[in-house]
Amino acid sequence: MTTEQHDASREPRVPEEALAALFAECLQVPSVGPDDDFFVLGGYSLTATTLSARVRSALGVEVTTADIFRNPTVRSLRDALGSGRERARLIRPADRGAPIPASFAQERLWILDQFTGPSSLYNVAMVLRLDGPLDQAALRRALGDVLERHEALRTRVVLGEDGPVQEALPAPREAPLHHTRVTAGTAVAAVREAADRSFCLATEIPFRAELFAYDTRAGDSGTDDSGSYDDRADDGGAYVLLLLIHHIAVDGWSNNRLTRDIGLAYSARLAGRDVPWQPLPVQYADYAVWQRAQYAPDRLSPTALRQTEFWRSALAGAPEPLVMTTDRPRPPVPSGSGDHLPLVLGPALHRELQSTARRSGCTVFVLVHAALALLLHLRGAGEDVVIGATVAGRPDASLDELVGLFVNTLVLRVDLSGAPTVDEVVRRAQAVDLAAMEHQDLPFDRVVEAVNPVRSAAYGPLVQVLLAFQAGAVEPPEMTGLRAEAEILPLKVAKFDLTWELTEAFDSDGGPAGVTGHLEYAEDLFDRDTARAMVGDLGVILRVITREPDRPIHDLPCGRTAFAGNSGDL
Repeated sequence: MTTEQHDASREPRVPEEALAALFAECLQVPSVGPDDDFFVLGGYSLTATTLSARVRSALGVEVTTADIFRNPTVRSLRDALGSGRERARLIRPADRGAPIPASFAQERLWILDQFTGPSSLYNVAMVLRLDGPLDQAALRRALGDVLERHEALRTRVVLGEDGPVQEALPAPREAPLHHTRVTAGTAVAAVREAADRSFCLATEIPFRAELFAYDTRAGDSGTDDSGSYDDRADDGGAYVLLLLIHHIAVDGWSNNRLTRDIGLAYSARLAGRDVPWQPLPVQYADYAVWQRAQYAPDRLSPTALRQTEFWRSALAGAPEPLVMTTDRPRPPVPSGSGDHLPLVLGPALHRELQSTARRSGCTVFVLVHAALALLLHLRGAGEDVVIGATVAGRPDASLDELVGLFVNTLVLRVDLSGAPTVDEVVRRAQAVDLAAMEHQDLPFDRVVEAVNPVRSAAYGPLVQVLLAFQAGAVEPPEMTGLRAEAEILPLKVAKFDLTWELTEAFDSDGGPAGVTGHLEYAEDLFDRDTARAMVGDLGVILRVITREPDRPIHDLPCGRTAFAGNSGDL
């Protein structure tokens, strides 16, 4: 049994006390009163997503992130959820006697892999910089523990009788760990070369670990031909641990789960103990079976039917593809070659954005979405602007601690006709975003099937520009005796024409500390100078949104202000 549905003959009862406790838990505050506003207390888009999943799991009622935006207090949300809501279908462990289907997102990546062949386009390169006495035997055991805990990291995707299926391999006691010696002059190139190696999804697991050890000995060539080191802990040293994962097994929300578990496992193995895991209620395979049952075409739930009709209507007649000014014509088949530019919005602008969002009753994400829609409009996209946006895609609290590909893509379509002011565009973007979040559970692939756009090998369906907005950078693992730093290494690839990846940072008091990220652009279409100008223009538009909301959009000052060098600092 993979889903559990409460008795639909009775309306769900939503206790105010239980709801208040969930508010406090997500906001990390001692208590929340019945009329306290979730967003005034420090909530934002991603904490609202977490809250909706926990309410759904704890109280057994269907709830969306949009419900929380429209009803941001305990009392108002309780009243909204107590009126005719469908009972939640919760995820439960699946029967492993039958083949486990790939999830919809896994199937999409598998099809792309079949079409193009293995490539690094969907590689995720997590880089951990480690300083101190590293025990490599403990590290191998820890990585093996992590592979055992997260089944998706040791799962192949192969062709079954009815399409791609998952094959989970047994967890190794120790994970394979390739060793390479590097110098300060060879490290960057060695790590990037390793990060560019592709996976064969049918024959190998989507996870590799490679340890690069800095060697300061004179004349070192940079590589350890033997591929092995002494397992004893070094007296001290500097290392780069590359964790290369195919996107079919991981998403942005998984990163901190992964680093946390690596730190916990390493510290336990270093001390000679088993890892004190909290058991995971389900695995990714259970989610995939649940998802397939939830959205099976011949037995759609009322929620799935409603969401399908929403997207079919919302995207009818949308431009395909999104047309904008480029430096070169679109090729018949994209090469996947890309590059990236850093982007930094300083704490001062972040504070202005947060203040504007609160005054407008929205979030910083809405302001960035509105700014990006305006940027594309000014670059030739017309008055009907379509942008993809990622959401966590974890509708059930049982998925909170899992590593896997849960992320979903929403298609946000903003109408810029009628010569609106900047403030009016923000209001339109907010309405679009709320409606999309209310229907965010339908997998992107099912949206594509419902809308049925004209297919082309030259571009992906529905979305050519993506906005990925996250809260918090990748947190380094806490590994006994080691100092660690962590980052996701941007690779020289482009999955879309433009991908804007932004991360909000907050200080120790929860105040805005800036927004960082990068613009990934397709080199098939854009020169670096053009991408740099777009990064600069986005900052200009965001400042106009905060300071001149009544300005008409035809009077935006883009392209007439200097950009701060290559730093991307706005």
